[in-house]
Amino acid sequence: MTHTDDVSAPADDPGNPLGGLLDRIDRYQDALPRLDARAEDFGPLTLFVRDGGPPLHARPTRAWRGRTVTADDVGRVRARQRELGVPEVFEWVADSAPGMRAAAKAAGLTLDERPLLVLPEDAPAPVAAARNVPDGVTVRTLTADDPALATAVATPHLAFAELGTAVGATGTEQLTEAVHAHRADIARTAARVRAGRTTLVAAVEHGVTLSSGLLPGTAAGTTEICAVGTLPAARRRGLALAVTAALTVEARAPGLRTVFLCATDETVARLYARLGFRRTATFMEGRG
Repeated sequence: MTHTDDVSAPADDPGNPLGGLLDRIDRYQDALPRLDARAEDFGPLTLFVRDGGPPLHARPTRAWRGRTVTADDVGRVRARQRELGVPEVFEWVADSAPGMRAAAKAAGLTLDERPLLVLPEDAPAPVAAARNVPDGVTVRTLTADDPALATAVATPHLAFAELGTAVGATGTEQLTEAVHAHRADIARTAARVRAGRTTLVAAVEHGVTLSSGLLPGTAAGTTEICAVGTLPAARRRGLALAVTAALTVEARAPGLRTVFLCATDETVARLYARLGFRRTATFMEGRG
């Protein structure tokens, strides 16, 4: 088996700027899980294993130069995931690992693909959009001791349980129960914010988070905007867009070269395009 652990960023190929961009994203997606987990080597695949906290996933091995991944490779990783008692989840960028989709499908995984969007390096940070919120709502970056942090962590859990952009029934009255259910996640997030490893932004009204999202960390001059979610009852007020804009401003402040995100579907991708993000690739998730 042949792979490289070199984490220095290579010079981009002027004739193929997308190649350099996807390489930076690939480096980020390989490096970030290693901060909290050990990496188990399965040749063309790598499984990230965390001893505490939410389980992680498997992905194509960074800079693999050996044979093409096969369904049997996927099967071996799935067997290890079952042994560990963790979900059989694989994540990758289709454009960076062209053989992975066929192997995952042949191995019987259920595949989901989502648009991956990148903010061009020369695009300005959407400062005005971050401030464009309804009266009475504030969008702010939270400290570990901010009273809104607990609801900021709980809100996306409720949002992702009721996907879509339509206004729904779940609102602030369900947050108390959600905060109780996700106490461990709240404590982990507070610790990461305190350590400067995670940036958490929330749209807050009357002390309660209506929408939130985060930057989980940086690697290879790259960061990802993720876990952006709005309480279903608070949708259609521009809150997720304002939170995403504020996260973009935060990401650009230290001069990071690449800021990307994965949208749940094409409708949501079009909303992010309003902030300057461009559809660049396809993010894949496979589940057993």
